[in-house]
Amino acid sequence: MHYNRMCSFKYKSINSGISNFAVQEVYMSKKGIGYLAFFVVLTGLFFYFVFAGTDNWKAKLPTVSYVKPFSFVNQDGKTVTEDDLNGKVTVVEYFFTTCKGICPKMNKSIKKIYEQYKDEPDFLILAHTVQPEKDSIARLRFYADSMKIDTKKWVLVTGRKDSLYTAARTSYLLDDPANSVEKLDDQFIHTQFIALVDKSGNVRGGVYDALKQDEMKKLSTDIRNLLQEKVGPKGFVNGVYGNAPQ
Repeated sequence: MHYNRMCSFKYKSINSGISNFAVQEVYMSKKGIGYLAFFVVLTGLFFYFVFAGTDNWKAKLPTVSYVKPFSFVNQDGKTVTEDDLNGKVTVVEYFFTTCKGICPKMNKSIKKIYEQYKDEPDFLILAHTVQPEKDSIARLRFYADSMKIDTKKWVLVTGRKDSLYTAARTSYLLDDPANSVEKLDDQFIHTQFIALVDKSGNVRGGVYDALKQDEMKKLSTDIRNLLQEKVGPKGFVNGVYGNAPQ
């Protein structure tokens, strides 16, 4: 009899211990869930305040370079600098007015982009001559008139050959910088490749082949996306520090 009472007591004690343990487990589990929920809400609020009203959550075109300072002269004899690109999505090309090969084909392809975006206030095309010794201001003006373009939207520039070529190689990555070691008079850039610059002066997306329809289609899409990007103060995108190289 005494043995049975002892067993019953031990059984009740064990049962009670298990019950208390189970209650503690449930309590700890609920507490853990509460902490987790709090953390999730806190994280959500953080990302909301960082990204609300911005497009930072979207995948962006890679930045491959940035526009270094320059000073050229356009078809109207006016100075054009890197500041004229601020706030603009700019297509950059290199050509020469007497070219009979790829330049007419390239500009025909670019003109389709021009026609598509010429009414966008933040769109621009910047065309550099690769033969400044021949392409005078007057010749650039004649060439622009023959293309029937608005030179406020499609700007043709000339300048010092070394400056024009340096910009092609170091800003826009349209030619191999190793080519600059040759004698300047013997250098000649002849390319169908074009570059795309965003509103903050970053060169985005690599280079585009103007003679390939699929790449021009991609260029058009990329221009649209960059036009829609919200840009804050210089060096900042949507108020968050951007990835422009310094």
